[in-house]
Amino acid sequence: MSNRHKIFVRFHHALDENYKRIFELRFGNAFGAIVPGSVSDGDIDPHLPTDTIRQKIRDNHLHDTSVTVVLIGAETWQRKHIDWEIGSSIRHTEYNPRSGLVGILLPTYPRADKSKYTQRTIPPRLHDNIECGFASIHNWSEDAPTVQGWIHQAYLRKGTKQPDNSRASFGKNRTGDAWTD
Repeated sequence: MSNRHKIFVRFHHALDENYKRIFELRFGNAFGAIVPGSVSDGDIDPHLPTDTIRQKIRDNHLHDTSVTVVLIGAETWQRKHIDWEIGSSIRHTEYNPRSGLVGILLPTYPRADKSKYTQRTIPPRLHDNIECGFASIHNWSEDAPTVQGWIHQAYLRKGTKQPDNSRASFGKNRTGDAWTD
């Protein structure tokens, strides 16, 4: 089995675009493919039922990917599209199997101790899946074999662990310093 996988990279467009570019340039050759697409305001009617929105994201934006990588900066947790894309990527559908899930803490992620993170300042759905063992979270690395290993492990986990997709989808972007239940 190859360690190369087709991955979908998700990030906060306004704040973390540069890290997405670095990620694609540094690691693009190490993976089978990096899918640059994402869901933007207006792509999907927000008045559709949640399950329909998730299905459209999965079928139209995440088609044929095997792992979703979430680049986590200061405000990534606040974005509704990131929540929707995580939820859609870990959902098994008739036409698309679920994807593995990895979070990578960017150097812009605010914290005093680089060995720790605050669970309520990462995307809530990612947190749920770290807690249940479906996803993993790592500090930013520029070492391609290391990052490729994280992605391959996520690919393997998706076949052995069940994701937690029970959280209600964001209805809108959030604000504040941290999320609450």
